[in-house]
Amino acid sequence: MVMVFYGSNGKSNPVSMEKRVEHQMKNQITYDIHLPSDLGILHKVRLGLQNLENSISQLSLHHFKIQNTSTLDTFSLTINKTLPLSLNGDRWIEFPIQWPLKETFSVVTYHLTVYSRNILSERNLVHMTACICGTYGDTGDRSLLRPLQKVQHGEENESFLVIMDAVELGELDKIVLLISSKADCKLNIKKLHVKEAAKDYPIYVFEVNEEFSVDANRPEIQREIPGSFVIRGDNQKSDIDNSLNKEGSQAGNVTEYTVKVYTGDKRGAGTDANVHIILFGNEDRSEVFQLSESLEHQNPFERGKVDTFKIKTKKLGSLHSIEIGHDGKGFASGWFLEKVEITDASGNSVYCFNCNR
Repeated sequence: MVMVFYGSNGKSNPVSMEKRVEHQMKNQITYDIHLPSDLGILHKVRLGLQNLENSISQLSLHHFKIQNTSTLDTFSLTINKTLPLSLNGDRWIEFPIQWPLKETFSVVTYHLTVYSRNILSERNLVHMTACICGTYGDTGDRSLLRPLQKVQHGEENESFLVIMDAVELGELDKIVLLISSKADCKLNIKKLHVKEAAKDYPIYVFEVNEEFSVDANRPEIQREIPGSFVIRGDNQKSDIDNSLNKEGSQAGNVTEYTVKVYTGDKRGAGTDANVHIILFGNEDRSEVFQLSESLEHQNPFERGKVDTFKIKTKKLGSLHSIEIGHDGKGFASGWFLEKVEITDASGNSVYCFNCNR
């Protein structure tokens, strides 16, 4: 069993539970732990099993108590959990530490969605973990291939959901992937989405777009994936409305546009790159919109598919042109765009912009 302690100034190295104090009570073990003085005020503990590869043992935890031997400040918590949490499941639990007169963090359930091409077919050979990092700390290495939820298969795409509980992380900034395998293989990972289970937004998007060549005879691959962008959803629309009101405009000057994007039915027509659009009217132009949340498909812009997006902006008048493009990220990012149809909800006008290239 190991513990990692998080403070206002960082986190400790993993602390092995080896130095027991003598004169133990029944079913109770006490340890003396010396933490760096520059760790700051402790706010979180991550407790887990370091290695299960050669063991099927479980650890039942009923109660946790920590005391600062200098100040005698004490925190205790009833846990009543067994590690691992499920078969092939999470080997870690975390909980916030509540000190007198100090702000306490909350435990959050995070949804991590993995978009890939072939991980599921290799999952019995592969060991893969992700460490989600934010302003308040990180989750530590959590397994991505334990029992999965919302598994979806496509011709060249797949996705699955991993659920993990962690003390709130604040604004997310990166994910560290660790990948190893029992046999040589290639894993194609497209992107990772992270959000809180209780909220639709924000969604943190981490673009990977990499094929990993995993060698069974070499050390595990470590890759640090920085955040690409954040989908704010309704909050983003509110920000637009507020900025318009500050300029003296009324809510009646804001309208919603429905954008239908038609990807051609040709070999290699689809793209995994990030697509954006700008609308131009005879009265004004819109800001740049990322077309990332299709109403029909989890993976937009696939061959022969139509994707619909809703965008909200100031009234632009009659539309005369658009700018649409992508950032070139990902494998075979080239995209055959057939056409774009835009409906103006305020006037129920429909505009068609043909591309066919």
